[in-house]
Formats: sequence, C-alpha cells, structure tokens
Amino acid sequence: MASPAPESWKDHWRCFLACGIIVLSPFQYGVDFGLIGGLQAMVGFLKIYGYPAPELPAGWNLDTVRQQLISSLMTLGAFISSGTAGFVASRFGRRHCLWAACALCCVSNVIMMATEDIGALYAGRFLIGLANGYFMTFSQLYIQESSPARYRGWFLTMFQFFTSFGTLIGTIIDWATANRPDKSAYLIPLGMIYIVPAFMTVALFFIPESPRWLILTGKYEEGTKALAWLRPDGAPVEQEAAEIRSAIEAEREMGAGVQFVDMFKNAVDLRRTVLAVGAVTLQAASGSMFIIAYKAYFLRMAKVADPFAMSNVLSVMGIAAILFNSLIVVRFGRRRAILMIGLAVCGVFQLIIAVIYDKLGRDHAGAANTLVALTCLYMMSYNGMIASYAWLAGGEIPSQRLRSYTFGLAAAVGFFFAWLTTFTAPYFINPQSLDWGPKYGYIWFPSCIVAVAWVFFFLPETKGRTLEEIDEMFEHRLAARAFRKYICVGHVTSGAKADSASDHGEKTTSEVHHAEVKA
Repeated sequence: MASPAPESWKDHWRCFLACGIIVLSPFQYGVDFGLIGGLQAMVGFLKIYGYPAPELPAGWNLDTVRQQLISSLMTLGAFISSGTAGFVASRFGRRHCLWAACALCCVSNVIMMATEDIGALYAGRFLIGLANGYFMTFSQLYIQESSPARYRGWFLTMFQFFTSFGTLIGTIIDWATANRPDKSAYLIPLGMIYIVPAFMTVALFFIPESPRWLILTGKYEEGTKALAWLRPDGAPVEQEAAEIRSAIEAEREMGAGVQFVDMFKNAVDLRRTVLAVGAVTLQAASGSMFIIAYKAYFLRMAKVADPFAMSNVLSVMGIAAILFNSLIVVRFGRRRAILMIGLAVCGVFQLIIAVIYDKLGRDHAGAANTLVALTCLYMMSYNGMIASYAWLAGGEIPSQRLRSYTFGLAAAVGFFFAWLTTFTAPYFINPQSLDWGPKYGYIWFPSCIVAVAWVFFFLPETKGRTLEEIDEMFEHRLAARAFRKYICVGHVTSGAKADSASDHGEKTTSEVHHAEVKA
C-alpha cells in the first residue's frame, strides 16, 4: 500500500490563518512600545508633560519620575494581568480574554488622548498594560495549544517577528510626526492604536477556540471540532484529540482539580514552573528592555543625529534577524545553543558600548556612530537568538493541566523584570539623575553571563517535541542535557517518532536512552 503524501504547510492553511490573526496581539504590543518610546523625545509631548532644558539637544527634558512611570506603568499592568491569567483562563477561553484585551486597549487610549493631566496619562498607561498582558499571554497560549509540533517553533518565531514589526511601525509613525510643534505630534500616533483591536474584535469570531482548552474544560466534542478545523482535511483528528485527553487525565490523576499552588506541590511541577519562569525572564536578563523602551530618548541624549530615523534602523535590523532566524536557524538550530550564544553576544556588545562611551565621552563624533552600529548588532542578536526562543521555551515547558497558570506566572515574572528595568533605567540614563547613558551596559554584561550559565545547566532542549512528549520526558525526570536525545514511547504517533528520530539521528529504541535519565 502506498504511503500517504507528506503534508505541507499549505495543507495547514486554516491553522496558519488562525495563528495569523492571533499574532496581531504581539503586533499591537510592539506598536505600543514603539510609540511610547518615541513620544518621550517629541517636543510636542515634552511641552505638555516635560520642562524646558536649553542645554540638552531637544531643548526640553522629562522629569525622571515621570519618565519612569510613563514607561513602566504599562509593564506593571502587564505583570498584573498575566499574573492572573491562570485564574481567568479557568473560566474563560483564549478568545474571550483577547476580546477583553481589545476592549481595555481602546478604553485606555481614549483616556490618554482626551487629557493633558499627568495622572490620567498614568491611568491610561496602566490600563493598556493590562491589555498588553492579556495580548501577550493568551495569544501565546493559543498558538502553543493549537499549532502542530512541527510548526510551533515557526509560529512563535513569527510571534516575535510581529512584536518587532509592530515596534518598527510605531517608530515610523513617531518619526513621521515628531517634528510637529504641537500635541498632534503624539495624538496622531496614539490614534493608530485603535486599528488592530478593532480588526481583531471582528476576526476572532471566525476562528475556533483553543482545542486543548476545550478538552481541558470537559468540552471534548467541541475540542475535536476545533481541532478538525485547524488540521488538514483527512488528518487523524480523533487520535490527536484522544492523546490530548489521555495526557490531561493522566495529569489529573496526580491531584484533583487545578489550583495555583499545584505549580509548586511536587518536584516535577515545581521544576517546570521554575524553568518556564526562568526562560521567559531571559529577555529581561539581556538588558534589552531599556533600549526598546527608551531608544529614541537614549539616542538623542547620546547626541546621535536624527534619533527617530536611527530608531527605525534599529527596528529594521531586528526584523532582519528574525527573518533570518525563521528561514535558517529555526530549522537547523538547537534552542539551548542559540540562547547561550545570543546572551553571550548581547552581553559583549553591551560591554563594548559602555567602554567606548566611557572612554570617548558624549561629545566625541565617533562615539555616536559606533553606538548606533553596535546597538544595531545588539538588536539583531537579541531578536534573532533570545526574543524568539525565550517565550517559546517558557511556553512549551509547562504541563497541560497547569499551562495557563504556569505560563501566566512566567509571563508575569517576565513583565515584572521588564517593569523593573523600565522603572530604574531613567535613573541611569537621564541627565537629571546619574546621566550614565550607554555606560548602563556595565550592569547588563554580568547579567547576560549569569543567564548563559543558567541555560547551560538547567534549560532542556524541546525542539520538535509535541506537548505530550515533553510531559513524558519531565515525568521521567530527565536531566536537561538528556532531553535532546531521548526517544519517547508514549503519547506520540509513529510519524512524530520518526520525525524525532530523524531529527536526533538516533535509533528509535527507548532503552538506548533511558540510561541517560540520571546523566
């Protein structure tokens, strides 16, 4: 009998469509980050919320505390909303939570556009943070739970691409309006925030709910129908749905119900919780948040010519790195190795930038050009090797029973450290305070080195694995280095086994690898 023709990505067009709608969530998050970073360097914005500073390049400056709160309240809101994701997800589906994010986003924007009061602006930033926490958490949960294992890494690479693409769009809009002398300079960019939530509100009606969430909440028939919509015609949907249900039931046998404390009750769940939190936190450990959140302000204070144009260049280089990653690295690279290389490279670039600026000073002509070049290389390394994989690793590791709780906690901790970075960065880079500027990199070099060591010793390799296979490997308490070569024997179809064996270049006998469990 002839074997069935192998599936191509075109056969999964409905899954690509659904995930394509979902990745508008990180696009919205990126747009917000790109916009707010530029607003703080706009004269039209500074005339309302800042103070005159003739000695500085823009002639205006923003008080350190105001700068802290405008940028960090968004990440604080995201921390709170993602931290409550587990409780919310136990009652509402992924789509409903994304609808809530769209509504919060629009409400917050109305507040920010309708006021010149700093308190109202703070409130708007906090509310849009609540929205962004839901956007980032529930969109990733949907992708992780709905996409086939072979495409999950690609989809989540696109997740990071759309985050960076949104940031680019935000910086381009800022660049186009920055020279306006009145408040229209920032009102026009803020007006663009309505577009994506309005589109998503309608588009979400046309795609199914996450099949794993439906099965988890006892809606097996609905979950099977959602899975059939997402998979190619003729795919063994009943078999996949049965495997998902059996994996969930096996986890439920370890304890009745699902509660927040279950993430810490036994050694396996505790390990998965710590790993998921640590993986997502790698983004903050790289020091990227202060560049992403303050790049236009940062470049202006470093006396870089046309900081808004240079912000666009940084965003474009970051996107180029993600595209390279999606075409080359995601196919051939190992996640652990890529993360370690990316963190090491980013740490070295931060150190070099700090040393050059420290030795040459702000007024040296070559220092500004070197700063732009090295920051471009830094953003390429970050987007191509850290951002694309930190969220991916953190999302794959949680158990299915506790996924929304664990990933919600991981996202919350990631946002907390992002908030901590954006909150403290003005003390270091603002001329009103320490005025370190690029010397801030001295802090992030050791942070990157510590992160490299953590990945090497603790983070397992999950490339090409189904979520059920990952469950099995954790239940066998494999050491981090043993994950890559281990051949699973349960909750995996023969096709997936063959893919795994081909990927690892190993025999398909589990006995060969069980000896590595305690390695």
